Amino acid sequence: MNHILIIGFVWPEPNSSAAGSRMMQLIALFKTQDWKITFASPAAETEHMISLENIDISKTTIELNNSSFDDFIIEQQPNIVLFDRFMTEEQFGWRVSKHCPDALKILNTEDLHSLRKTRQESFKSNTVFNSNQLLQNDITKREIASIYRCDLSLIISDFEIKLLKETFKIDKDLLFYLPFLFKPITTETKKEWPGYKNRKHFVTIGNFRHEPNWNSVLHLKETIWPLIRKELPESELHIYGAYPPPKATQLHNPKEGFYIKGWAKNAKEIMSQARVCLAPLRFGAGIKGKLAEAMLCGTPSITTSIGAEGMLDEESDWNGFITDDPSEFTKAAVRLYNNETLWQQSQQNGIEITNTRFQEEIFCNPFLDQVSKLQKNLNKHRAKNFIGNLLQYHTLRSTEFMSRWIEEKNKSK
Repeated sequence: MNHILIIGFVWPEPNSSAAGSRMMQLIALFKTQDWKITFASPAAETEHMISLENIDISKTTIELNNSSFDDFIIEQQPNIVLFDRFMTEEQFGWRVSKHCPDALKILNTEDLHSLRKTRQESFKSNTVFNSNQLLQNDITKREIASIYRCDLSLIISDFEIKLLKETFKIDKDLLFYLPFLFKPITTETKKEWPGYKNRKHFVTIGNFRHEPNWNSVLHLKETIWPLIRKELPESELHIYGAYPPPKATQLHNPKEGFYIKGWAKNAKEIMSQARVCLAPLRFGAGIKGKLAEAMLCGTPSITTSIGAEGMLDEESDWNGFITDDPSEFTKAAVRLYNNETLWQQSQQNGIEITNTRFQEEIFCNPFLDQVSKLQKNLNKHRAKNFIGNLLQYHTLRSTEFMSRWIEEKNKSK
């Protein structure tokens, strides 16, 4: 039986973020194999985190830059270690390699942080994003180095798979495309959804700590919502998200139909009651949890090209409309809200996207087979990854030196 140690950047909050939902999908997959699962994180516990003990997962708090992790990993002796985001691999990867050299190292990227960060910088500087900017970004160098140091990296978006292969020339054997993992939407599922006439208002959901979400809320407040409200004066926009800061709650304005609702205890229920989901994302990466959630609830959506990235085949139609122009966004939102036939067709498009691109039965067994294959041929696999070996050699020394220096410095305080 495999023992997998998951080192989380944060504790899983499936009702707060797409990253939390993604992590719980991976955990559910591991549990189907009866693997022993240990989840460790240096993050502070939160009120919205899931109770791992209730699903028979061992939970441990670990410390950054502390040799206590060495004792922990030696005692655990996992044969698979999954790093949640590249920053976690940077902190703990060298210790895992030193004390569990035969453990399979998997990086769960969540999304390409370097892509999201570079797009954000391009947006703020009002420049057009291009791959040269990405290549010059320090976060890119750190993230790509982490991918090379691991035996396998999970990539959630096919756009990002293509980027890593074509722009960075990363060997396909180091990457695995693993999008959201959903069960199929059936006729019975659809019958449980409220119909067009039983829904009202617009909705958007997203963790306020995630900069693309906050920017999207501002874009709605300042530009898009006033235009929609002018056409639909009785409509409301309900904005949900964990950890709303004061600058967000100050935007709450019932007179304008603009409601900051805060954390959603049951995101599916909220999404199912809305008629249309709005997601005018102007930068970001990965695939968007709010838009996947909308499809799972039969809620059509309006989004941007960034929002729909990685979620659509060239020959498929979106679950509503895709546009980067605020005026066109407004027209699409009003049209979709008022036209029942168009709304129903958009809902059907969402069902087809979900059932063709995000089915767990398509991806789970190939992923598990790849893990098994790598475990059986780990030395051969690593021998082919010379750049990874090179980075591992230098990282083990430089990162260890820096970490031990920080640890000693902390002791003297």
